[in-house]
Amino acid sequence: MKKKKVNLRDLKPNSEEQHSHDDGHDHGDGSAFKTYIPAIISFVMLMVGIAVDYFDAIPQFEGWIRVVWYTLAYIPVGFPVIKEGWNSIKKGDVFTEFFLMSIATIGAFIIGEYPEGVAVMLFYAVGELFQNAAVNRAKGNIKALLDVRPKEANVFRDGDYVSVSPENVNIGEKIQIRVGEKIPLDGILLSEKASLNTAALTGESKPDSIQKEAKVYAGSINLESVIEVEVTNKFEDSSIARILDLVQNATARKSKTELFIRQFARIYTPIVVFLAIGVTFIPYFFVDDYVFRDWLYRALIFLVISCPCALVISIPLGYFGGLGAASKNGILFKGASFLDAMTKINTLVMDKTGTVTKGVFKIKEVKAIGWNETEFMQYLMAMEEQSTHPIAKAILEYKAEGEDFEATEVSEIAGKGLKGIVNGKTVLVGNKALMTSNNIDVPTETESIVESIVLVAIDNQFAGYVVIADELKEDAKETITALHKVGINNIMMLSGDKDSITQQVAKELNIANAKGGLLPEDKLNEVEILKKNPENKIAFIGDGINDAPVLAASNVGIAMGGLGSDVAIETADVIIQTDQPSKVVRAIKISRSTRKIVWQNIILAFGVKVIVLILGAGGLATMWEAVFADVGVALLAILNAVRLQKMNGD
Repeated sequence: MKKKKVNLRDLKPNSEEQHSHDDGHDHGDGSAFKTYIPAIISFVMLMVGIAVDYFDAIPQFEGWIRVVWYTLAYIPVGFPVIKEGWNSIKKGDVFTEFFLMSIATIGAFIIGEYPEGVAVMLFYAVGELFQNAAVNRAKGNIKALLDVRPKEANVFRDGDYVSVSPENVNIGEKIQIRVGEKIPLDGILLSEKASLNTAALTGESKPDSIQKEAKVYAGSINLESVIEVEVTNKFEDSSIARILDLVQNATARKSKTELFIRQFARIYTPIVVFLAIGVTFIPYFFVDDYVFRDWLYRALIFLVISCPCALVISIPLGYFGGLGAASKNGILFKGASFLDAMTKINTLVMDKTGTVTKGVFKIKEVKAIGWNETEFMQYLMAMEEQSTHPIAKAILEYKAEGEDFEATEVSEIAGKGLKGIVNGKTVLVGNKALMTSNNIDVPTETESIVESIVLVAIDNQFAGYVVIADELKEDAKETITALHKVGINNIMMLSGDKDSITQQVAKELNIANAKGGLLPEDKLNEVEILKKNPENKIAFIGDGINDAPVLAASNVGIAMGGLGSDVAIETADVIIQTDQPSKVVRAIKISRSTRKIVWQNIILAFGVKVIVLILGAGGLATMWEAVFADVGVALLAILNAVRLQKMNGD
């Protein structure tokens, strides 16, 4: 499906999905009450008419006066439906619910059942109002994203800050964001630090503290002090624009269940119309005391019951609710079809670095031999200050008391480490090969350490080592436990990191099957092997960049922390906007709840309709039962679907 540029007006129900119900039903704050006025007028006139009929309060209320009264009661709710039915017929779509409701209620007038004709159309109109309100509410979590769309940017031009539209800001320009304002464009932080509320983008309410030169994303709210940002993306390429575009396309992408029900309704509706015609005329040939009016009344009931409103309305609404609940939790599904696909997952394959680990080196252990730890680290840090390696960065985060030492005459020994002078002492920092080449004995205990290790020698004597390791995410362990609880027992870890490290992390997380030292094509090959078993429905969780081939090959590709990754948005089916693997469990729970409610609605709608259809054809159901079978069931289905919007996946 070709993507469109995001526009505030774009995010509304698909016209086919809603049968044009939204035409003239814009429930904005200023016009919300106006939409109920026609139904209120019809209701009041209907109640007055029924009261006068029942109590015979006005003897003159008969003949043409009675017809005119009920006709006037019918017009406010009936005319829009008749008009919609006529417009559909002109487009070649005859057998719509509008057509069914029109001929059923007009038929009721023809046989003199005026109150019932008005009542059927009134309840139908009320059902439409409830439906529109439910759809608007279901989309509330999704449309809330529009509220974070910044309206202006303070850009530095000609020596001063001027307010312009974000669309008119160029890459490389400097913008200023005051406290409480939304960041209008993606960029790099120029200020020393910032505290940002990214809840609208990630679903997480905890403020995010960042330092100078860190990435910032459009839609985040500045919390503490005035900050300056250098723009790196034009507005149409910003994170919030991409998310809005993704959400817009998600609401238009239907599940197989939705597509089946819509196709079914297109076949089922004309069949019911012809059956109603049969109910009217066929008994003439088989019933001795055939009365046309009675059989026409039964046929009209049959038509009212047959309206597929409950199915056509509540199923898309159910998926809307699921997409909204997921969006509220910082989980973006690219379409309702992936909500369905997620419910079938029984095998989960995951990357290690950046998925269950933070992808950032941290000091795990410091072992000083013959030195106190602080002095040992001062020697090591003096050397590592000369290096740009990620391991050096991790070591320099160590907080050592006392004055800093300074290294001189530092030289890099390719593939081995560093050599230099600190406080007049020769210091070697590196791997075992460096120690061996300088005839320095290394304790055998270091051989069993699988993580990255930095060995240190001072004046040709082994002085100790530092173990550096990638840190597990806070919720990594609970994620694996929770996956087992929801029935995902076949879990596999694939990593490009050393196999020994991968196995250790897998053991720590209680993952039985793990492989390390893999290239992207090796990971793809492992998933292809799993796919040879047709019973395996595979979800892959990765970072969306080097794992793009595997994300595309899996039944469901899940990108972790995909907020800033174009590749993640293009390749993955589901995007976890935070770096929390536990959100995957939440996505599974929301998907299953969505499917459960959708099927509850299907069974409810079909069950009640079949029962009342049989009763109606046999003359045992009146128009009031027909109203319940159509509008009543639709309302129950809508109320059931609305429950999804209160879900948080727990």
